[in-house]
Amino acid sequence: MEEGIKEGEPKKAGAATDQANKSTPSAVGVMADATFKSIGDVLKLLPTATVIVYEVLNPIVTNTGECRHVGYKIATGILLGLCGFFCAFSTFTDSYVGADGNVKYGLVTPRGLLPFYDSGGAEGRDLSKYKLRFADFVHAAFAVAVFAAVALLADANTVACFYPSLKEQQKKVVMALPVVVGAVSGVVFVVFPSTRHGIGYPPSKPETSALASQ
Repeated sequence: MEEGIKEGEPKKAGAATDQANKSTPSAVGVMADATFKSIGDVLKLLPTATVIVYEVLNPIVTNTGECRHVGYKIATGILLGLCGFFCAFSTFTDSYVGADGNVKYGLVTPRGLLPFYDSGGAEGRDLSKYKLRFADFVHAAFAVAVFAAVALLADANTVACFYPSLKEQQKKVVMALPVVVGAVSGVVFVVFPSTRHGIGYPPSKPETSALASQ
């Protein structure tokens, strides 16, 4: 009888240990989650969509780099200005799920989020928590810097249009600088992570259930 009790105790102890191991997250898993979150924050802040739009319209406004007419340079300059402005502007936007279940976007202000349009009046939501922060200016500055490095130095059509001599004389610098700017910006974005869900990165839909329960 006593032997049976003694044999049962190690089994219970082993089961308890297995259960504790299952409930306690491993260090590798926690590190992986933190790494992927940091990568997600960086990707969210990099002006990927703006760069794609610029690369699509770039051959048209630059005439594939043959900017012999001043009109092409003016059109390219306007496109650069608009894309750069959107890079900065998007970092000052945020969003939330409204009472109707739809995503509502707004402009970040010192007092909170100013919705572009919300017929429900943001019922049951404190918009003051979305107020402007110093990190928003950091994100905007580096987002524009990354776009400028890619558009002005890494794009062959833009280089040929504005400063064709740079393409051959300083080719190594032209190719290396965008990589350096991107790496520095990535480090800054990790140090100053963003919790914003601005234009292009709306909040997840499960938030609607939480709103409905309020």
